[in-house]
Amino acid sequence: MSSLVAAVCGFLSSYLTLKGWALMGDAVSHSVMPGVVVAYALGLPFSLGAFIFGVGSVALIGFIKQKSRVKEDTVIGLVFTGFFALGIVLVSKIKSNIDLHSILFGSPLGISLSDVKQTIFISLLVVILLSIFRKDLMLYCFDPRHAKTVGINVFFLHYLLLTCLSLAAVVGLQSVGIILVVAMLITPGATAYLLTDKFDNMTVISVLSAIISSLIGIYVSFWFDLETGGSIVLAQTFIFLFAFLFAPRYGIFKLKKLFAGYK
Repeated sequence: MSSLVAAVCGFLSSYLTLKGWALMGDAVSHSVMPGVVVAYALGLPFSLGAFIFGVGSVALIGFIKQKSRVKEDTVIGLVFTGFFALGIVLVSKIKSNIDLHSILFGSPLGISLSDVKQTIFISLLVVILLSIFRKDLMLYCFDPRHAKTVGINVFFLHYLLLTCLSLAAVVGLQSVGIILVVAMLITPGATAYLLTDKFDNMTVISVLSAIISSLIGIYVSFWFDLETGGSIVLAQTFIFLFAFLFAPRYGIFKLKKLFAGYK
């Protein structure tokens, strides 16, 4: 199941990296926490509450940005910390069997059958949406002004991508938790960005690196009795560092060779 979640996050990661939405991914992933608590308290699926609060945080960010002179990165920081703090307060006040540790750090080895069904459904929905609008989303992420000029509905694509981001944050919650899910949404795409200039290749590399790091993380956490979510993210980080150092065109050592050739 962790590999499926990793693949979905890796697929979306290529779009987020191209768009430069690392902070937005962080905001959405942290903002879903109060939704999870409220959903459990009301006896609703956790994914429903998480999705509503994820989309709500994005809408609030857009509203404050439009109605004030505060810059977007500042608004994002204010909103996601506020939502996250609200979630912690709700956990402490609402009597339930919610495990705060599993919300923060994930519990991929303890997922129930109903959670598995939800994860599969949401994952397929995200993949289908991204596949249907692949070309338009690619142009929107690369150059939104040009996309608008050629008649593409950038408003729709903006909120479609945010919706997919919220859904991916919901499924990633089970594997690595709220705190680390942003790494699953950003690191695979950043790794692929160093390895290729073609978007289709970038998507494939992003998905593969996400799946491989997920398998490595689960294996390491099992044999060495480590936190599974943290192990998965560490594996992704090491893969990124390897690409950062040794990527054929953009790795540090490759750049040093190029500079040496000009001397």
